Amino acid sequence: MNRFDTPTPEQTAAVDAAIKTRHSLRAFLPTPVPRETVEDILEVARWAPSGTNTQPWQVHVLTGEALKRVTGRIHAAYLDPEQNAANKEEYAYYPNEWRSPYIDRRRKVGWDLYGLLGIAKTDKARMQHQHGRNFVFFDAPVGLFFTIDRVMQQGSWLDYGMFLQNVMIAARARGLHTCPQAAFTQFHRVIAEELQLGEEQMLVCGMSLGFADPAAVENGLVTERAPVAEFTRFIDA
Repeated sequence: MNRFDTPTPEQTAAVDAAIKTRHSLRAFLPTPVPRETVEDILEVARWAPSGTNTQPWQVHVLTGEALKRVTGRIHAAYLDPEQNAANKEEYAYYPNEWRSPYIDRRRKVGWDLYGLLGIAKTDKARMQHQHGRNFVFFDAPVGLFFTIDRVMQQGSWLDYGMFLQNVMIAARARGLHTCPQAAFTQFHRVIAEELQLGEEQMLVCGMSLGFADPAAVENGLVTERAPVAEFTRFIDA
């Protein structure tokens, strides 16, 4: 299909299915993902739009021993109270002041996940353990880190979001699942050292990539979405 063709109903359905069945999964099988598949995903994702074609994304793909080494160090820093306190996010992902409906949605997804896992509100140890699963990429065989040049501004971060979505949808089209993870930003200094990033590179987020573990109860979480009428205005006069 070229860029001027009208998609067939089957092609439209395939794209829609890839978007709608993309979920942030939190348990992966150890099944390896071939490097060629990762390259194919990034080949598709690189066609994301960006302002004046700046293409601000830089991708770092970790597998095998490199993945174990880097996640081992991050997870150890997370578990060590002194190191955990010393590592701070480089940018604010969430608002400083929460309001409805955003805080309500955030709380719901958190308690829905903990409910599936049988974690009580007072069980701080299990909450810490579950959050720590972020830092081993939920056992996915591929871990991705995304960085951006510090000179780029807010518009490039919008572009980056479209690129990340492309990665996730292209992965889903190949039977894979993902989980985008801003949790890694707390440990940007550790990651920068491990990946030997230049001072000009800033961590945007991480992402787990692999085959879903269908037996994992946490993968049963399906978050809700507001209906179109709730967030859309049609203005025709």
